[in-house]
Amino acid sequence: MTRSATQSAPSPAELAVLKHLWAAGQQSAREVHTRIESETGWSYSTTRTLITRMTEKGLVERADVHGLSVFRAKVGKVALMGQMIRDFAANVLDLDGPLPATAFANSRLFSEDEAAALTRLLEEEAATDENGEDQG
Repeated sequence: MTRSATQSAPSPAELAVLKHLWAAGQQSAREVHTRIESETGWSYSTTRTLITRMTEKGLVERADVHGLSVFRAKVGKVALMGQMIRDFAANVLDLDGPLPATAFANSRLFSEDEAAALTRLLEEEAATDENGEDQG
């Protein structure tokens, strides 16, 4: 599921949780906390509160597995990153077209397939923006 274009980008704290969930898959709040604690310095209650708020915002999905609440990213990595990159390129860099594919080549966040999918997504968006209609 992707986020609506009207929703704001996740905060840096939310993005830290999403990156972890994209990499690790479904986990309990305790598992998430254990993995990101050294990076964030948060207490467990802070991690739990953030995950609860992210669930309310539609960024994370909660499920009960054998009596344990587990969470997974509800937003797709490529779709969300595409939205954030388009926003940054347009609003910060004043770019009219997509960033070159080489911009993602050394990213630890994306596999080769994800980087290619992100590049396609951004190129399709640029084609739509240039002509006011979908060119893909």
